[in-house]
Amino acid sequence: MSRHSPRSSRRSPRPSSPDGGSSSKSGNETRPVAPTKAETALLPAFPELTGDKIHIPQSKADCDAAVEEIVAAGVTGFDTEAKPTFRVGEKCGGPHVVQFALTDKAFLFQLHHQNSEQACAELIASKEVLKVGFGLKNDHGQIRNRLGIQLTHVLDLDQIFRKLGYRGQIGVRAAMGVLLNLKFRKSKSITTSNWAARELSRSQLLYAANDAYAALKILEALERIHPQLLTD
Repeated sequence: MSRHSPRSSRRSPRPSSPDGGSSSKSGNETRPVAPTKAETALLPAFPELTGDKIHIPQSKADCDAAVEEIVAAGVTGFDTEAKPTFRVGEKCGGPHVVQFALTDKAFLFQLHHQNSEQACAELIASKEVLKVGFGLKNDHGQIRNRLGIQLTHVLDLDQIFRKLGYRGQIGVRAAMGVLLNLKFRKSKSITTSNWAARELSRSQLLYAANDAYAALKILEALERIHPQLLTD
C-alpha cells in the first residue's frame, strides 16, 4: 500500500539529530526531521529480497505450511496492496494482496484464491503473530470491509517514530534513511498498478515483498538502537 512520508523544503542543511535524522527547532524544542527523497536517493541501496525468496502460496498444503512458519516466527513484517480507484465514488474492494515477511523470505497471499484468503484471515486475526508495518490505519478498514475481521496484534512503526519526535507519518523510505542510512526505492507506477490481477508482475512481487520486509528490518534496527521505545 502506498505510504507518504512528510517532506520539508530547506534552504540550508539541518544539523543531525542523535538518532541519525535531521532536526529543526520550534521555540526551545528540537525535533528530528525525516530526510527528503532527494537525500535518501544518495544513500547505498537497501539489500532487498530477491525473487527466489518470495513465495505465493495457493494450495491448501502450501498455505498451511506458510501459516505454520509465520506463527512460529512470532513477528512478521506486514503490508497490504489494493487495486487503486480513480473515479469518485468507486469502491476499492481491497486488499487484494497481503504480505508477511520473515527475516529471509516473504509470503504474498492473493486473496482471490480461497485457500490464500482463509490462511491470511487466520494470520490477521492471530494474537500469536505481531504484525509490524507503517501507516496501517487504512489496512484496518479495508481488512474489516473485505474479510469481516479485525487486524489484531499490530505495531504501527509510525507510532514509534512519533515517540522519537517525528511528526506525522514518516514512512518506510524515510525510516530506512534515518536508521540504516540506506535508500529504499518506491515506485509510484507500481504502487498504483493493478493489484487485483490474477498474475502479478515480477516488479509487483518485488515491490510488495520488500515493503513488508523493510518494515521488519526497521523493527530490528529499532530493537538495537532504541529498545526502550518498544517496551513502553
